[in-house]
Amino acid sequence: MCLGIFDSGVGGLSVWKELVRIMPGISMQYFSDGAFCPYGNRSQKDIISRAYIITDLLISKGAVAVVVACNTATTAAISALREKYTIPFIGMEPAVKPAALHSKSGVIGVLATKNTLNGNHYHTAVERFASDVKVISQVGEGLVELVEIGETKGERVISLLKKYIDPMLEQGADHIVLGCTHYPFLLDSIKLITGDKVVIVDPAPAVAQHTLNIINENKFNLIRIDNPHFATLFNSSSSIDVLRLLAKRVDPLIPDDNFKKINI
Repeated sequence: MCLGIFDSGVGGLSVWKELVRIMPGISMQYFSDGAFCPYGNRSQKDIISRAYIITDLLISKGAVAVVVACNTATTAAISALREKYTIPFIGMEPAVKPAALHSKSGVIGVLATKNTLNGNHYHTAVERFASDVKVISQVGEGLVELVEIGETKGERVISLLKKYIDPMLEQGADHIVLGCTHYPFLLDSIKLITGDKVVIVDPAPAVAQHTLNIINENKFNLIRIDNPHFATLFNSSSSIDVLRLLAKRVDPLIPDDNFKKINI
């Protein structure tokens, strides 16, 4: 019995990082759908189809619960997944609530993919939790692609981020919500632009805690590996190079044999 995790690519590692922090040694299977990344501009039908294929794979590997560690896939497919399968699915929630609650300027920014910003999950969250603040929604076009090639710093990254973040700052945003799991890998570059006066909101820790709660509520007896460096197996539908690079930034002692390309 293990925990399944999937994303359109390597971005979900930002959620996996928080999961292993609070559940060290728990057996996990991570799937990066790099061959079909990014999901941000794909149709809902295509994303649901991929989510079914990936979920079948994760269940075949022992997953008793699945974290959809992708905002776009959560928006497009989590309802369909919950209808088709009996196992629990934990999705990404737009973290506009804490940003709106703690904003002193009354202005918050949300950086996400087009599909996430157009989805019902996001609009519902804004209506419920951010009706009293100004919300600046910005599509982060091109950012996922940079993370997918391992480019998280440098002139090209800064230039693109400034294009999206500067208008938020000019309008007084004091909180910026990261609405894509790829974006936390750009955190150092984002902070070079925002400085310390802007709070960057990453939903990953809350999602990890919610996952642990679901596991405990269902009394899942997940396998615990004595050596936590061996506990997660990483699979990808494309090259494993960047997946391995970013995962080893979190835990340099993960064996190379824990990374595998799977053609699905």
